[in-house]
Amino acid sequence: MIDLHQIQAITFDLDDTLWPIAPTIAHADQMLASWLAAHAPQTAMLSADLALRKEIRSLIETQHPERHHDLSFLRLASIRETLRRAGEPEHLAEPAFEAFFAGRNQVFVFDGVLQALERLAARFPLVAVSNGNADVFRTPVGPYFQASVSARDCGVAKPDPRIFQAAAQQLGLPPQAVLHVGDDALADAVGARAVGMQAVWVNTHERDWPHDSSQPLTLSEVTQLCDHLLA
Repeated sequence: MIDLHQIQAITFDLDDTLWPIAPTIAHADQMLASWLAAHAPQTAMLSADLALRKEIRSLIETQHPERHHDLSFLRLASIRETLRRAGEPEHLAEPAFEAFFAGRNQVFVFDGVLQALERLAARFPLVAVSNGNADVFRTPVGPYFQASVSARDCGVAKPDPRIFQAAAQQLGLPPQAVLHVGDDALADAVGARAVGMQAVWVNTHERDWPHDSSQPLTLSEVTQLCDHLLA
């Protein structure tokens, strides 16, 4: 379980913890497709080929293994390569990415999450810790967060201990005073506990705990966290 007496702040994963990632990316992809159709129609046609998109993404990842954690870089570079193959101006990659990124931040927050974060933020500083590339301050949950630490910022992705240590440093707290909340058993729960943080596993799909270590406090949704921390 968790030691309530030690907790002075909370860090949150974002994708699939505060909102479902699949509809968010689908929406962002549609915004990108619409932008390309209007400004780079040949690229739009190429981008409609899912196999080609996967091929280009794989190529970019192979060419830039040091940037595998930087999803914005990978997306922008993939758009630029598609423009190049379509014979259209590569400088359109930046505004095209901005169209995607606007959609990426129009997230569909799980029911009750905004109310839960409002209650938690009144008691604890909240910091986002994400491997994804959403800008938490451009999303509906932004007003409740004090800071954000991303894989792109740190140069490493969860469960690397450095991203959790960076979050604790943002808060000016030792790791043991921070509770991390996330949906990924390895990246979030195991990763956070490895640096001394407490952890809550948000298990929305009723999966079995997949690791040899003891199972942390497990919730089916973030809203239940209030019952444990604010009772």
